[in-house]
Amino acid sequence: MSIARRWLLAAALAPTAAWAQAAPPAVLPRAQEMELALSAAPGHLRDAAGVWVMETDGYVEARPSANGFTCIVNRDAPKAIKPTCYDAEGTATILPKVVQVGKMLLEGKTYAEIDRIVEEGFRDGTFVSPKRPGVAYMLSSKIVNQNRATGATSGFPPHVMFYAPNLTNADIGTTPAGMKANPFLPFIAYQGPHGFMVVVPDWNTGGGS
Repeated sequence: MSIARRWLLAAALAPTAAWAQAAPPAVLPRAQEMELALSAAPGHLRDAAGVWVMETDGYVEARPSANGFTCIVNRDAPKAIKPTCYDAEGTATILPKVVQVGKMLLEGKTYAEIDRIVEEGFRDGTFVSPKRPGVAYMLSSKIVNQNRATGATSGFPPHVMFYAPNLTNADIGTTPAGMKANPFLPFIAYQGPHGFMVVVPDWNTGGGS
């Protein structure tokens, strides 16, 4: 099983470990950040997509969207690099949470503090779940995941995510045994009000392009 496939299995089914102290993420040059953010989207959406970039005090909008899609390098850990392009629904609902998490990481907040603030934000209406089905593209070949407990980093294959608030792996029948037999089964990431169903094409067997 490849490293990417093993990570898929672990990410989908392992319980969340105790979070460690956060450290500020690196801030990239704006042109590099924009290019990386746009790499998440299909080619035909890139020219008109909005772009947010990280600066020393948080994310800022570098370019407004002309087609409803917004691209950003999502950072949910200091060394995580997750180019993502949200449709209009995700831009309105999930993007504000992503922007706030990036700002909190830059401020040096711990993962426990960030988790608590995000949970409270969904409870008090600061953040809202997607109200309809939709898509977030993560088609970049430069995705880097960071394990929040160990700090280890690993690559992750290009994939597509669909909004799945409060859906669980049990709901869609994804089990450890099933993932071992077929690592390309969909799974739920970020279980809770900001959850996504992750679909990874089997690029090695013709499932992707």
